[in-house]
Amino acid sequence: MNRHRKAPDTTEELLLTLGHLVDQAMENIKLQQARAELGMALQRHMLPSELPDFPGVRLAARYSPSQDGLAVGGDFYDAFPMLDGVAGMAIGDVQGHGVEAAAFMGEARASLRALASVTLDPGHVLTCANDLLISLGTDLFTTCCLLSFTPSTGDLGIARAGHVPMVWGTDAGDSGVSLDTGGMPLGVLPSQKYPVVHRPLTEPGYLVLVTDGVVEGPAYPIEEGLAEVAGLAAAGRGVDPDVLASRVIRVADRTGHDDDAAVLVVRHDSRPGAR
Repeated sequence: MNRHRKAPDTTEELLLTLGHLVDQAMENIKLQQARAELGMALQRHMLPSELPDFPGVRLAARYSPSQDGLAVGGDFYDAFPMLDGVAGMAIGDVQGHGVEAAAFMGEARASLRALASVTLDPGHVLTCANDLLISLGTDLFTTCCLLSFTPSTGDLGIARAGHVPMVWGTDAGDSGVSLDTGGMPLGVLPSQKYPVVHRPLTEPGYLVLVTDGVVEGPAYPIEEGLAEVAGLAAAGRGVDPDVLASRVIRVADRTGHDDDAAVLVVRHDSRPGAR
């Protein structure tokens, strides 16, 4: 018995079959485009429309979508006041793509904001955010780097949850990558602790937070990407943070990345106690 489906006998039948296949393909494309547009709309709505300024600090950010236009991601950045005039600044990268990742990004960002309003400890914020995200019952997780900066003393607190290290540069031309110990990504295991590293910011310069789409890709190992960003931070020498953010996001174009990419630049101008 011939188990193969009978091929069209005529040119007309062949054209009808091809027409049906094209219609199905177009419907699938429209569905994917609708999901991508919904995800992008969610992402735009959940990212801050503008960033605040704090005493002695100016901020700028950039976001670049995935090179695959349908692969909506969950990269995010934010800045918000903490207690006693402390500035909180965060960047994160949700695992996965699509509408679900964009929605989870909004939940993560809202959690960080709410928790940062009741504590000065960025490590405690990450611990509580981790447990809160786990309680939502999703299978997604996010990396995160959270900074707390006290303008009156120049103290910088750094807490990381599986995220790309922070890069820094000074107006004197020094730069580096903060390879401090961090913890697990948020949303994986409950009751995690996130160590906080404190560093004094004693001279004007930049702090640069990025997601891995900026510094890692088929053409670049992450070490080379971070080194290039550090070089840009060292060469900044007082330029507006918006200018430096534009320079840093262009690194993503050279890495050959296929992920979305986000940059948050912190320009700290004043020395401790300066006004």
